[in-house]
Amino acid sequence: MYCSECREKVELPAEDFRLTFGRTAAQAHYSFGCPLCGAAVRKPAGEKIVAALTGAGVRTMRLVPVEG
Repeated sequence: MYCSECREKVELPAEDFRLTFGRTAAQAHYSFGCPLCGAAVRKPAGEKIVAALTGAGVRTMRLVPVEG
């Protein structure tokens, strides 16, 4: 993976990533903290990325709308 801030390639274990699902597939993204510059990185996650990250055991979170 590449950091959006420092543009360096970083290799992290699965536990350092988070995969988040929104209301639609287009709203899925993954995030991690860059160990080199400390930036909080968030990138869109298409189908292939979702499959790779879930297969690697990355933690997932689903965003649900607040009902009022």
